[in-house]
Amino acid sequence: MKRIPFALFLLLAPVLWPQSGGTLRMCVRAEPKTFDPLLVADEPSETVRYLTGGVLIRLNRKTQALEPALALSWKVTEGGRRITFQLRPGVRFSDGTPFGAADAAATLRRLFDPAVHSPTADPFRAGEGRAVVETLSPASVSVLLSAPVAGLEALFDQVAIEPARGNAAAKVTLGPFHLAEYKSGQYIQLQRNPHYWKRDAKGRALPCLDAIRIDIQPNREIELLRFRRGELHLINKLDAEMYERLSGEAPQLVRDAGVSLESEQMWFNQVAQAPLPEYKKAWFGSREFRAGVSQAINRQDLCRIVFRGRAHPAAGPVSAANRFWFNQSLKPHACNPPEALRLLQRAGFRMQAGVLSDRAGNAVEFSVITNSGNKQREKMAALIQQDLKKIGIRLNVVALDFPSLIERIARTWNYEACLLGLVNVDLDPNGQMNVWLSSASNHQWNPSQAFPATPWEAEIDRLMKGQAATVDNAKRKTLFDAVQKIAWEQAPFLYLVNRNALAAAAPEVGNLQVSALHPQAFWNADELCLNPRPRAKGR
Repeated sequence: MKRIPFALFLLLAPVLWPQSGGTLRMCVRAEPKTFDPLLVADEPSETVRYLTGGVLIRLNRKTQALEPALALSWKVTEGGRRITFQLRPGVRFSDGTPFGAADAAATLRRLFDPAVHSPTADPFRAGEGRAVVETLSPASVSVLLSAPVAGLEALFDQVAIEPARGNAAAKVTLGPFHLAEYKSGQYIQLQRNPHYWKRDAKGRALPCLDAIRIDIQPNREIELLRFRRGELHLINKLDAEMYERLSGEAPQLVRDAGVSLESEQMWFNQVAQAPLPEYKKAWFGSREFRAGVSQAINRQDLCRIVFRGRAHPAAGPVSAANRFWFNQSLKPHACNPPEALRLLQRAGFRMQAGVLSDRAGNAVEFSVITNSGNKQREKMAALIQQDLKKIGIRLNVVALDFPSLIERIARTWNYEACLLGLVNVDLDPNGQMNVWLSSASNHQWNPSQAFPATPWEAEIDRLMKGQAATVDNAKRKTLFDAVQKIAWEQAPFLYLVNRNALAAAAPEVGNLQVSALHPQAFWNADELCLNPRPRAKGR
């Protein structure tokens, strides 16, 4: 029998109707840190929570609309302080025990317990005081918060409901799957929840799959090799270079869902206590300097060369993938070296003999740090280095291991500029409060300020607090649009590109609908199925 090349095999494969059953195989790239759904703060743990956790309200990753899940309906009252849920009847946990208001209430009380220190609870904390959870009936539960929370209902997409009796083994769930087995450093085995409440459009019980096996594999090259061999069905996140390699071999296997919420950005150190020369602090604190550097960078080249066209130039803190909150009036800073030099000259910089200098004659030279081993960022830094040379700036690129990089940007402030990425998993602006408030620890260019260092940071504080204090989304949109405009004008972050959501799937995976939102390839895991892989006939 002759072997048929894999790509040709795919072309010859007949169309098959979805089948139930089978084990879907995929990878996470690190060990999950917890199986407690209220303590999740890392991506592998979030993957398990998403696949096993039953939530009251679910965000549809395709339409970006909120949909009823364990709650048939909900109502927000008292100016955004109270939300009342009417629960879906007849729902059972994966062990067959009934679900009711007592389970929802117990989970919510634990969520808001300060002794638990749940990261999931952070967005709910808009004011002082404890949340009050009430069981109104066997099928109704209510939460009263101490202060209004804008976009309150969307936050429950992250709250997995557990049984009131406790769930020490994390094996009793309301989601499509439950944890069956975990071997540290090897794999996580999820098994079908036989009592899952959801059914498909034809009334058939979901999920389609019998199980999901998640291997723990930090090496992306090995993950790709195993996918090529047919040992894996999904790769949830592909980088652009791997996408192009795989696309060249078998384009049917890859999916590009378009621009994602993930961004790459650069910023300058503006911390007053940073161990930097005063003249460099003056550069980095100048809007004209930051904007001039931004306009010297060719974002189109970054997208074309580094990301093989699988990225888009970024305009600001929100990408076009976030349909409602994106400020459509903003455009990415175009590469314009003459305009960049005009901005810099306005701030007292002068170009002479190909070297840019400040008023005191200091040649403009600085270093940018990024994480070593990230080929895309290293390539980006090299291209930015070439761009800045055209306006007389010497850029030095320093690649550091990730712990050393974090030490510098979060503790010692011993750096000049940094190039990193940001993964947004929340559509709502409240998910960015820890970045934009001047008092926030993730206000990277100048974190944890006692008072806003600049008038424009004070204005962003006012706008962010204002949008969080109203439940009127039209008003919130106006306020957050203004935040995005200030960020565009002041350039505390130099937003460079928004990467595309890239994934790969074996031909037998049915009902695949890759989304730009996390988790891109398996957001509808309860509907995914495995068709039998057809055999290729020899001649």
